[in-house]
Amino acid sequence: MIMRPINYAPVRAIFIIALVLVSSYAYALPSFQELKSAYKKSDGVLLDRHGKVIHELRVDPKGRRLDWTGLKDISPSFIKAVIHSEDRRFYDHSGVDWIAAGSAFIRNLFTRSARGASTITMQLSSLLDNKLKPRRTKRTFSQKWDQMTAAKDLERKWAKDEILEAYVNLVTFRGELEGISAAARGLFNKEPSGLEEDESLLLASLVRSPNAPLQTVSKRACLLGASLNANARCDSIKALAQKTLVGGYTLRQKASLAPHVAYALFKEGGPIVTSTLDEGLQRFAAEALKHQLLTVRSQNVNDGAVLVADNRTGDILAYVGSISDGSCAKYVDGVRAGRQAGSTLKPFLYALAFEKRLLSPASILDDSPLDVPTALGTYKPENYESDYKGMVSARTALASSLNVPAVRVVSLTGVESFVQKLRDLGFSDLESDDFYGPSIALGSADVSLYELVNAYRTLANGGVWTGLRMTLDQAGRPQRRVISASIAFLISDILSDREARSTTFGFENSLSTRFWSAVKTGTSKDMRDNWCIGYSRKYTVGVWVGNFTGRSMWNVSGVTGAAPVWFEIMKWLHRYDGNVTPKKPEGVIARKIDFKNGIEPARVEFFAQGTELSSVILKDIIENPRITYPVPGTIIAIDPDIPEQNQFVLFETQSSDPHYVWRLNNEDLGLINNPIVWKPKSGKYVLSIIDGGNNAVDSVEFEVRGMANDSSSTED
Repeated sequence: MIMRPINYAPVRAIFIIALVLVSSYAYALPSFQELKSAYKKSDGVLLDRHGKVIHELRVDPKGRRLDWTGLKDISPSFIKAVIHSEDRRFYDHSGVDWIAAGSAFIRNLFTRSARGASTITMQLSSLLDNKLKPRRTKRTFSQKWDQMTAAKDLERKWAKDEILEAYVNLVTFRGELEGISAAARGLFNKEPSGLEEDESLLLASLVRSPNAPLQTVSKRACLLGASLNANARCDSIKALAQKTLVGGYTLRQKASLAPHVAYALFKEGGPIVTSTLDEGLQRFAAEALKHQLLTVRSQNVNDGAVLVADNRTGDILAYVGSISDGSCAKYVDGVRAGRQAGSTLKPFLYALAFEKRLLSPASILDDSPLDVPTALGTYKPENYESDYKGMVSARTALASSLNVPAVRVVSLTGVESFVQKLRDLGFSDLESDDFYGPSIALGSADVSLYELVNAYRTLANGGVWTGLRMTLDQAGRPQRRVISASIAFLISDILSDREARSTTFGFENSLSTRFWSAVKTGTSKDMRDNWCIGYSRKYTVGVWVGNFTGRSMWNVSGVTGAAPVWFEIMKWLHRYDGNVTPKKPEGVIARKIDFKNGIEPARVEFFAQGTELSSVILKDIIENPRITYPVPGTIIAIDPDIPEQNQFVLFETQSSDPHYVWRLNNEDLGLINNPIVWKPKSGKYVLSIIDGGNNAVDSVEFEVRGMANDSSSTED
């Protein structure tokens, strides 16, 4: 019996007639360029200020699509495999493969397992128009004709290579992996150009049924390889399928330098955002931080953050919220997290005292043991090294970060005024001044690295505050003066004074740069936080190290913890710059000053105009006495079970200057250098210290409650 080839011409004629009669499809297909231009990755792309990609972040939860990939950038083995698997006569037909369609039509008449004959062009038309996608499990007869119509229309308008390129970029391969780029990187961690033969066979076999069981995909890939006479062996294909298709997959980002910035900026849109960051600096800052944390890891230091800002524009040039995978909580943003400030707030305290004309850089402060009474008990500040320097100038006290003098300064300025100054500088999450008390001088407030860097940048800009920005299109930002130019200069000069700093830190340390810079370190209570914040003429750099868990570090100070990172970043920023010292503004007077009591060597000192001195002697620096007991609001209870003669109150002050007297409710009790033992009587009282001009230099109100009745007691 002689078998004659089947003549498909009548079948083709029937299909054409049906296509004309049945189809009512009308759809405006996009051009290839329109489709390519409208294509969007599922990942947002963060660019640096120079247009370099520095981070990719998924922003579309519905699928994973990466860069559009041209045919020339795809492995030939994959192109060959996908054409052989899906549409062998792709380059020969005009959208519909009539030979395949006829074979499928006849085969489906005599078999139960229906199989279609959709060409790559027909499949692409379904990807472009949701109306052509199957309803429920399969397409309707009408949908099939509409799909064929769309395919023929597509072939008339697009080149074959354009159809194929669009197809491999839009088709789903596995799970949520859409397009060849996502599939190659998600399953094999490769670019499409690097796919090997067995990988190409596996990917091509996934197109027909992306979520088919492992055994089905492996079998299909082996048959495809045999049909192509491929070199890949079936056992190697099965092993590869087992390795890549079982379990989850990881889609590694090409760029992952600024996750916290990306999260913040892509909340407002995408898919491409240009930031103010500098890719080179961002990379260097991250590496410098990571290297330092490895150095001090044995001292229980695991986390850190870095922020770098341009002083003039407020552009954030580097933003390292954590060290990523090496962090104990890599998603925590260390730049924005609130941590205890330590000594980093002292420059603003001294700025306030200078502005109020309470102090000058040459004023002498007493660094000796101090007891400060508070409503919760006695507060006893200590220096970091647990020693005391005696009488020191305000310049030395600030530059060397002495704690006791800072507490004395806040007693002069008042806690409320200092807290308000901090708010003016942009510290937004502060509690009321009553919450902190005198400990605010030593940084008991929680602040963020973001706020600290901008506050120090305010000093660098002569006391003018403006906001920071992370995108270049943020214009019209408000500005305000919060510190006078003369006072900002004085603070900057003190923070840059290597000699004044040497009292605590010595001359050789990570705070000493070859160019002009002003810098301050800080360590919080129980050594939980290390800070180093400083600025040059151009840049402000802030570094925090510690543990996101709040655990204490072991024997780590700001100089040994955060400062080395600050130093390396500053050195990198100024690798081409010379030494530029800020110019003295109007309102600042330079004058040689002599410390008569030999407290410090003679020097040329800067003063705010109107506060200048030529010499300082000890009697000029005695602070006004302060009442240390009772503290304001004290309530003293008379105990009826204790004999009256054994109940008394001792009025206390930190001074023994004979020029002042005690006064209780308008009655003078004697000089404050003589102990005053007072018998308590029920009533409300005002206790004051009075100077020679009959002025109260300090006053407190307190109350006595109890059973005793005395005609001399005073009640309001």
